[in-house]
Order: sequence, then structure tokens, then C-alpha cells
Amino acid sequence: MGPLNGFKIIELAGIGPGPFCGMMLADMGAEVIRVERIGAAQATQAPKDVLTRSRRSIAVDLKSPEGVETVLRLVEKADGLIEGFRPGVTERLGLGPEHCQGRNPRLVYGRMTGWGQEGPMAQAAGHDINYIALAGALHAIGRPGERPVPPLNLVGDFGGGGMLLAYGMVCGLLEVTKSNQGQVIDAAMVDGTAALMAMFYSMSASGAFDTQRGTNLLDGGAHFYDTYETADGEHISIGSIEPQFYALLMEKAGLDPDYFQPQMERGRWVELKAKLTEVFLSKTQAQWCKIMEGSDVCFAPVLNLIDAAEHPHNKAREAYQTVGGMLQPSPAPRFSRTPAGAVQAPRVPGEDSADVLSDFGLSAEEIAALTDQGVVAG
Repeated sequence: MGPLNGFKIIELAGIGPGPFCGMMLADMGAEVIRVERIGAAQATQAPKDVLTRSRRSIAVDLKSPEGVETVLRLVEKADGLIEGFRPGVTERLGLGPEHCQGRNPRLVYGRMTGWGQEGPMAQAAGHDINYIALAGALHAIGRPGERPVPPLNLVGDFGGGGMLLAYGMVCGLLEVTKSNQGQVIDAAMVDGTAALMAMFYSMSASGAFDTQRGTNLLDGGAHFYDTYETADGEHISIGSIEPQFYALLMEKAGLDPDYFQPQMERGRWVELKAKLTEVFLSKTQAQWCKIMEGSDVCFAPVLNLIDAAEHPHNKAREAYQTVGGMLQPSPAPRFSRTPAGAVQAPRVPGEDSADVLSDFGLSAEEIAALTDQGVVAG
């Protein structure tokens, strides 16, 4: 099931954006084999990690020549490999692009780092907050006169990282059908975050974006594009940018059209926001939902993780599901002819070692020998 059905991807286990890429590929039907470190096989329970869902797990001693050779045997029959180590780590292990593509010239080799494979900061440690800071995204997020606010780790790790690598892998897998040659995908979170900021460079070039955070159209500066507290301490979101949507906002919120025009007069945004704050505090979130939800106001309640899964729209679309006792998002996007298969719960590290090795052509005797030597574990 899924549009990537038939593709085999080796994932050298890591954390964060690498596993997210693996999840995206597995959700779309690729057979993703997660190669864990040998020590991880001591676990007796599957991890509570949604990012590792829907793929089998093999535990290998990557510090031994036999373990490296075992992974290379898998690579010989794979379409792609993804890894998320610092530059040079897989080369030192004997699993770098030259080693792997020497065994399989058609292999698409995906690399996930924060700073990229080269550059002055390539070897430095970092996290999402650092990558989005250097890419100009973090500076733009927050209230005027206050510190920048980290947007969880969505922008660097996942949007500009894991999803960028998944996109790169699919591009590489498409290209190899024409050239019959693999290549290396250098997915850097700082690069991906910069790409996500493309529209704001356009706005800046046209004079529509100020570098003072919290004063612009889409960063909470505008009174018609922000969140507001309600009478019950909850919040709602308003995004009435277009004139017709703004007119509907004024109608449904009972605002004075003369007072609230012109919409785009920036000098009055602070004043109008203060008035809207009072208006939205007059009713509960549920009351505002009854008035505005489903209309062209561009309105939605601000929901937490649990409440989001219970919203009627999300339930109708089956946007969330519970697998292995864990509430989690369903695979996305959706395909009309090749829909994603059922989500599978994460596996115990090394749980599938013997089955994977057998499926990739190793004999029962070879598997037994590797197990006895401690090269693989299950």
C-alpha cells in the first residue's frame, strides 16, 4: 500500500528529524529498515516514539567489521539510505556514500544535519533553535519589544529538516529511474529553514515586511491575524486578511464598520487589537465557535493536542488515530489510488533482525553465526 510501495530504504537510527523522514517514507508505503545500535536491543518494550512507527528494526554492532559488512549487505538490495550523524561519522564507520554506493551505484544516500556537510559550522553541535536562528526565522517570531519565541522544534527539525530530506529522497528516487545512478542528498536544517522563509524575502523586497517582530501582517502585528483569549480562559484564532473576510468578521463580532476601517492602516492596528481583545473576552470559546466556525471569517479555536483529535472536522477526516496505545497523527498527504497502509506500532529495537536478514538474502547459517558472535541482536 502507498505510493512508495516497493522501495527499500535503510535508516541508520538517530533522533528527531532523521526518524521523522523515515516515518514519512514508511507512511507512504516504503519498506524502511531501522538499523539500531547493538545496545538498543537490550530494551524489552517498544519505544513510545511515534517517529519510529511502521518499520522493522534490526540491531547491529556498527563498531565491528562484521556489523558494517552486514549493513552493506542490506545496502546492496536497497534503493536508499538515510542517516543523521555529524559529517564524517558514517565515513569513519565504513558506511559513507563511497562505501555504500561502491556496493550499490543506484543508491540514493540521504544525509540529515543541522549545518550541512561543509561550511565553517559543519562540525559544531546545534539544535533546532540554533538553525532557525541563523536562517533568519527565529528573529521574526514573537511579540514586539520581547524576545523571539521558539516555535517548538517544528521549523528546523521537522519542516526544514526531516520533511526536506524526505522530499530530497523522493526526488533522488525519481531521478535514478532516468540516470540509473545514485547520488548524495545533503539536507541541512539551516538550508531548509531558509527555503521556508522564501515568501518573507518577497514581502521584504516589496516593503511589506518589517524586521521588527510582531508588527507585520502574519506575525501577530495585525489585529485581524492573531489569537485572542476568550471568557473561559481559552483562545481563538482569527485570520481575516481579505476584505470580504474582514467584513464578515466585523459582522459576526458585532463591530462598528466605521471604527474598524480602513483595515490596512498599520498605525491603528494596536488600537484595534485592544478593542478586539475586549470583544473576544465577552464570550467563551464555545460561544465564538457557534458564531464563527465554518464561516469565511477564517476562524478556528486554539486546541491542545488531545482536543485537536476530538474536533468534529478532524474526526471526520480521521486525521488522528490511536496505535499501540499512542494517539498520533495519521499519514499525510492522502492519495486517491494508492492510499497509505495501516500505521504499525513502533518495534522493540532489534525485534526483526533475523527476519530482515533473511528477507535480504542471508542464509539461516549466516544469521545464526552473526547472532552467536554478537554482531546482530534481537
